[in-house]
Amino acid sequence: MSTEIDIAQLRGWIGREERQEELLTPALAQRFDATFDRAGSLDDGAEAAPMIHLCLCQPAAPTAALGPDGHPARGGFLPPVPLPRRMWAGGALEFHEPIRIGEVVRRRSVIEDVRLKHGRTGPLCFVTVMHHIESGGRPAVTERHDIVYRSDSTAAPPPAPAAAEGTIRRVVAASPTLLFRYSALTFNGHRIHYDAPYAREVEAYPGLIVHGPMQATMLVHLAAELRGAPPARFSFRSLSPLFDTDDFALNAKDDGAALELWTARAGGPVAMEARAEW
Repeated sequence: MSTEIDIAQLRGWIGREERQEELLTPALAQRFDATFDRAGSLDDGAEAAPMIHLCLCQPAAPTAALGPDGHPARGGFLPPVPLPRRMWAGGALEFHEPIRIGEVVRRRSVIEDVRLKHGRTGPLCFVTVMHHIESGGRPAVTERHDIVYRSDSTAAPPPAPAAAEGTIRRVVAASPTLLFRYSALTFNGHRIHYDAPYAREVEAYPGLIVHGPMQATMLVHLAAELRGAPPARFSFRSLSPLFDTDDFALNAKDDGAALELWTARAGGPVAMEARAEW
């Protein structure tokens, strides 16, 4: 049965805002560093690791207000798109100032656009959200967040070529523990990341899905390590999922003043492609 989508109604969400704030404590910074095997100062005023903003100021819907997939029920800040699967499609970030431990971090999020497209497996609804992040009253990060909603589909995706290996390549063990820790850090209840029976039996995935934001975080950290400083701009696009059934690799190669980055499992297609600029 086809899903009727009232795009005019959904576009009525354009301009809606949501505001959250949270103190970045040493404890949260320590858990973030531990999850990504990093070491850093936990003193007040110390710079926190890039991308920690994704673990701050997250919505805290009551458990009774969650849908069967673990996401908050639709129709609050985000529009009530009547398509069952929601995923990160990509995004772009500008880093202005570091977020510092002991500072209050504020997020103002605005629905910028809602668009309907038709893909090979049916309708796709794209929602664009702009996040404006401040730390200690200073602009810290501006982030464009692209969300895609799609229908359930049993159609197999067309075969994609195996990803090339980067000049730099780091293998990551896609363990359920790592995925659970990141879900906990971001207060993300989406069951595809930690509930293996649900992921396999309800959503028909071969295993747990590796978070898109976590892949982006790892690529930013790799870029900062290779160039000795966090990038000023970072953009990324999700192309295919990664599962906990295989380890995956972070790849990078120079592109003049920028770095091209991507993730992929061994022998698999590009999962996320990204570009970091300084």
